[in-house]
Amino acid sequence: MAHVLVTGASGYVGAALLPRLRAVGHDVRAFARAPERVAAAGVDMEDLDVVTGDATTGAGLDRALDGIDVAYYLIHSMESGAPQADGFASRERRSAELFADAAQRAGVRRVVYLGGLVPSAYAASTHLASRLAVEETLLHAAPEAVAFRASIVIGARSRSFRFLVRLVERVPVMPLPNWRDNCTQPIDGRDVLAYLLAAATSNAITGPLSLDIAGPEVVSYGALITRIRDALLLGRPPINLNFALTPVSSRVAAAIAGEDHALIGPLMEGLSGDLLPRDTRAPELLDVRLHKLDAAIERALGDWEATEDLRAR
Repeated sequence: MAHVLVTGASGYVGAALLPRLRAVGHDVRAFARAPERVAAAGVDMEDLDVVTGDATTGAGLDRALDGIDVAYYLIHSMESGAPQADGFASRERRSAELFADAAQRAGVRRVVYLGGLVPSAYAASTHLASRLAVEETLLHAAPEAVAFRASIVIGARSRSFRFLVRLVERVPVMPLPNWRDNCTQPIDGRDVLAYLLAAATSNAITGPLSLDIAGPEVVSYGALITRIRDALLLGRPPINLNFALTPVSSRVAAAIAGEDHALIGPLMEGLSGDLLPRDTRAPELLDVRLHKLDAAIERALGDWEATEDLRAR
């Protein structure tokens, strides 16, 4: 058993990870700006120690990290309503630095971070560059730090997946700009959680480590959208467009999907080239079996429908 802290406990990944850690016997503490948001995310609050704080100011971090062996850093700064004056990249960097300093003061043995895949053939978008900067900071925060790098996570509460589903639902045809042919490897949210859970105790992590995590299938973004369409049982014909992503087109897409452009704009910047793993060590190293893409999509849509209606089916 380990003493574990989960930051970002009200988010998609944090809220799903908490019960899994508790189920295998870890002593778990949560860190969030508002405990009521953790409860609203469906987390069982009985006997759960929740420390209220703010990573952007460092408030509450020393209390949250006191006595912790393994700390999960699941905080991103692109959420709707975040102040935009200094940009999410600087907020993310500042939050990571404050967390790393507090983790070192507390003597945390292992820090676990979930970031994004790093492009190999083109310059990283602001969003992906920020994830990498946070990773580099956190890898120095503990002797056994590990950073997982993922592309699109397929899950009912994943913002990138929900964005794609809403786009398919709400347009009579599917306009696909020229980024449609760029490729990535989406990963089932269940597999992300399996990696994170294994990271708490794995003996394979003996020092700072970065691991790419991805599903078993390479798909273009156009093919991914088509497979979501097919899972929704819709007949949306695709229309291939010969122009690149622009700020205007990302704003239109965000408006159609009912999402905040402050979130969607940076995510869509990352579509400008292939986003693929650079190595495939992770499944064997941490003993994780991967779900196929269609199974991931069906599971995510089923979980979505269990709590709210999908207009398309």
